Amino acid sequence: MRTGVVGLGMGLHLAEWGRKVGLEVVAVCDRDPERRALARARLPGAVLVEQWQELLEHRLDGVVLANDFDEHAPLALAFLNRGVHVLSESAACVDAAEGARLVEAADRSSATYSFAENYVAHPHVRLIRQAIEAGELGRVSLVEADYLHGMSPPDVAGLIGDPGHWRGRIAPTAYCTHTLSPVLALTDAWPVEVSAFSVDETDPRAAVVMAVRLSTGALALTRHGFLQGEPESHWSWISVRGTRALAESVRAAGERSWSVRVRTEGWATPDGHVREEERPPVPLTLAGEPVARAAEGTVRVLRAFRATMERGEPPLVPVRPAVAASLVGVAGAESLANGSRPVPVPAVTTGPERCSGSS
Repeated sequence: MRTGVVGLGMGLHLAEWGRKVGLEVVAVCDRDPERRALARARLPGAVLVEQWQELLEHRLDGVVLANDFDEHAPLALAFLNRGVHVLSESAACVDAAEGARLVEAADRSSATYSFAENYVAHPHVRLIRQAIEAGELGRVSLVEADYLHGMSPPDVAGLIGDPGHWRGRIAPTAYCTHTLSPVLALTDAWPVEVSAFSVDETDPRAAVVMAVRLSTGALALTRHGFLQGEPESHWSWISVRGTRALAESVRAAGERSWSVRVRTEGWATPDGHVREEERPPVPLTLAGEPVARAAEGTVRVLRAFRATMERGEPPLVPVRPAVAASLVGVAGAESLANGSRPVPVPAVTTGPERCSGSS
């Protein structure tokens, strides 16, 4: 499928993996001439353009949006209106009105909207999903999800201290989809209400905690930002407590960080004995070669996007869960501004869609 890519930071990484999974990356876009020069060397044969509007004139089946965090929705709307399938990085939208327009456009379009939320498809999330679907956990009551980086204060300031960069202009609650999207995929729930808290009031932008009430009645506690002590820079940790058992990813360095610990108390087992085990994920291969664990989510997202375009399979993360996860960050910013009081998550996402998480 003829595919374009907008934004050649993370987009170059996605374009290279896209070619490996069988996407025909024919045109790419970035305003930075140095990034275009790098792409020319690494993506031979692709047309390079400076303005994303130029891609509207190409005969594209799909487009990957990896431009600035807070500028995805206008491009998604334009391509959906042209009948071009969209795979959009986070965030899906910056407010409820933009989210509503995105849902309406995706419903109206002959093409599809997919959210490039790779953490939904990472190995540990998939293992926990399998335990939930097998009925091992019972009814899910509490989910905790972390997306944290242990970095020095100068490095953090370099990332979020520049108001001219998107990391400097977004609210500290905004970058929440690496935690919220897995929560929604695991629980098949919608976010209803959020209370957000700065971890450290002397450095309020560095890290936030959000308490999110879900439509199932369960509670999700999410943490994202910059905190010390995590063993891997990618750090994603998820814990799901059900009425019968617990499943959580392992807090460890290296390969074990993708495994899941499942514990069932004796009262919930047939033989009356506690059961506890650590489950490693099955390796993912591509063209007969193993895929690095940290790249598995990206590969699965891109394979799912290809399957959606070619065979009409449902998007891995469709428009409604994408908008819902993004709007938690919007409502969280309002909660922070109002003393962490609970704020309803805008209900622009009503519909049947759920994350499939199965590709």
